[in-house]
Amino acid sequence: MAGNNKKFVEEITSMDEDFAKWYTDIVKKADLIDYSSVKGCMIIRPYGYAIWENIQKILDARFKETGVENVYMPMFIPESLLTKEKEHVEGFAPEVAWVTHGGSERLTERLCVRPTSETLFCEHFANVVKSYRDLPLNYNQWCSVVRWEKTTRPFLRSREFLWQEGHTVHRTAEEAEERTLKMLNVYAEFFERDLGMPVIRGRKTDKEKFAGAKATYTVEALMHDGKALQGGTSHNFGTGFAEAFGIQFLDNDNKLKFCHETSWGVSTRIIGGIIMTHGDDSGLVLPPAVAPIQVVIIPIQQHKEGVLEAAGKIYDTLKAAGIRVKMDDSDQSPGWKFSEYEMKGVPLRIEIGPRDVADEKCVIVRRDNREKSFVAISDIVAEVNAGLNKLIDALREKALENRENRTYVANDLDELIKIAGEKSGYIKAMWCGELECEEKLKEVADVTSRCMPFDAEPVGDKCVCCGRDAHKLVYWGKAY
Repeated sequence: MAGNNKKFVEEITSMDEDFAKWYTDIVKKADLIDYSSVKGCMIIRPYGYAIWENIQKILDARFKETGVENVYMPMFIPESLLTKEKEHVEGFAPEVAWVTHGGSERLTERLCVRPTSETLFCEHFANVVKSYRDLPLNYNQWCSVVRWEKTTRPFLRSREFLWQEGHTVHRTAEEAEERTLKMLNVYAEFFERDLGMPVIRGRKTDKEKFAGAKATYTVEALMHDGKALQGGTSHNFGTGFAEAFGIQFLDNDNKLKFCHETSWGVSTRIIGGIIMTHGDDSGLVLPPAVAPIQVVIIPIQQHKEGVLEAAGKIYDTLKAAGIRVKMDDSDQSPGWKFSEYEMKGVPLRIEIGPRDVADEKCVIVRRDNREKSFVAISDIVAEVNAGLNKLIDALREKALENRENRTYVANDLDELIKIAGEKSGYIKAMWCGELECEEKLKEVADVTSRCMPFDAEPVGDKCVCCGRDAHKLVYWGKAY
């Protein structure tokens, strides 16, 4: 279609020229964030926070459909509590921020600002779980956490970020595993259906799993530039934390047993993933489900009789139908408004001028491909809903095509090194399961294991690194 590749917003660096600079330009110019005087921390502006609120609203409802209840834990963790589970504390120690004083007085025990809340949940579970009748407990909290990252980037990696962390305790190993996979599938369906981001579902290697977990499962998405993004993780803790914290229950056979635990979470990193999956050189392209504004109405020649009145009626009709709509009747030019709302990624734009009013029609323009449709005003709700559905389907298909075009197969080490050096994307290759080989691939090819996908067809029977027998297919790649 003519004009599809036109660059309307000149201030954005082209993604093909400098993808990192393109990303930074968008998060600033689309008014998602501002920088703060606290190094490594960002201010999430109203438009950026509205995206997070929509993510939170959708996921919170889905969690509750599975029996999850929301709670809130303190943001401070005593050092003695943090150190109860050895593997866990070793995994987070380099990123912990410590509070040493309360006012002018030195604390008798340091407090860490939560990097995650496993230990607090475990302490609570140990206090409230007594009998098998108390189980399961399916809890979640929405909060912020602090991890003292050395290198930061808005949404993708910051020292303080927003997230949700689910924590559950169960009577049996089977129930815990079922919950772990159930929450992973909630994430996967959200990414694919609502965000238009196809994901690979699989298990992390022991090297990449969560500190203290028995098993970590993940949904991995591929960004426009061919780098992977860990979208969400779900962890089966087994009884490791329960044994460290004394979380026991009296079973119906009158024996004390340790609980089986899970944990699962996603963060504001999702917003970075949306930008890098769907954005273009004109700015954001937002999936309708999380877009703060789903439709913007731009009156053309609004000073002429009947234009603002007709635009207002469309606004009222769409708002009554539950669509998030805005009418911009400011004194800015239509061209400025087009660029502004393209920058902000608004899925659909409605244009209406004097001739449209006379014909009782308007124009709907899709953000992703700028396709124009002339529709009757009387059909506006149905046409808008159809346009939103077409847009998310197109975003999903485009992202899937990008992933398929950037997925390669390597049969030996030389081939993997060559692909990693010349291409960007996923590399499917067999692995023997030895840590030594996993670490060597990081050293010689600068790739990490993203996941061992569920139900994947093998691409051989020999380890890509050492040549020994291998039964594990791994997606390898470079990641954010």
